[in-house]
Parts: sequence; C-alpha cells; structure tokens
Amino acid sequence: MPERNTDSPNLAGRPVRESASEYAELALPTDANRFGFLLGGRIMHLVDIAGATAAMRHARRPVVTASVDYMSFLHPIRIGQLVILRSSVNRVFRTSMEVGVKVFVEDLLTGEQRHTCSAYLTFVAIDEQGRPTPVPPVIPETEEERRRYEEAGMRRERRLAMRK
Repeated sequence: MPERNTDSPNLAGRPVRESASEYAELALPTDANRFGFLLGGRIMHLVDIAGATAAMRHARRPVVTASVDYMSFLHPIRIGQLVILRSSVNRVFRTSMEVGVKVFVEDLLTGEQRHTCSAYLTFVAIDEQGRPTPVPPVIPETEEERRRYEEAGMRRERRLAMRK
C-alpha cells in the first residue's frame, strides 16, 4: 500500500489518473532513417517528453530527467504512421518519481495499433532555484496501478544498487 511521504507531511497524495497523459505525433520524413523508419533517437526524445508531461502533471512543478531504464524496440514505425505515447506516474520517492511510458504505432489507414516499446523514466521535481523538492505521494487506485507501484519499488532498488 502507498506510504505517506513523511518528508513532506503537508503534501496531499494525488491519484495516478491525474498524471495520465497521452501524446501523439505523425512520423515525418525529417525523422526517418534510410529505410523509411522513424529514428530510434526520435522515439526516445518523444518518450522523454511524454514522461516529463506526466511527472509535471503530478508534481505541478518543473522536472528534470534523472534516468531512463532499458528500452527495446519491438516493431518499427514507418513514416506516415501515428506515434501514440501514454504515460503516468507509477510511484513517488520523496523528490523523484518513476513514470511509465508505453509507445504505440497506429496505421491511420487501417486503424491497427501495435505496442512498439515501453520505458521507465525517473524524474526529479525542482524548485525555483533548481534544487530537488518534495513531491506529493501517488495514490494507486486500480489493481494494475498497485502492481506498477510495487514493481516501481523493486526497479528503484535495482537502480540504486547499480549506482554503487
């Protein structure tokens, strides 16, 4: 169950749904490789934007990217297809938060959507002087949100262990 943010007892928790964001963009030729697929770096850029949007919606403060977990591309995105990114805060750890981002591609002629990749990013909320600042806790309401909340704690432990 979500713990209370003891470092910031005056911060009221916010449900995951309040951070949920969706961003869509057409894959354009300016971002293509020589095979007509969207560049992986462009997808990574979009993932960072989508993640930051969810983090800022939750924290209601500016955020900076602290880390990006492993990302694997499952399906290519062809130029002319729609890239759809869905993001939300999984868990808050005092000044940082883990955000999950799922990327889908939609063929606009058929309506078919495919999951192309997922990523977990860590963002840190900052104050007016650019220093880390406490974030309200996140409140998972559904079974899926509770699962993601618990798994975020395990991923954080691995991240911290890797830093040592």
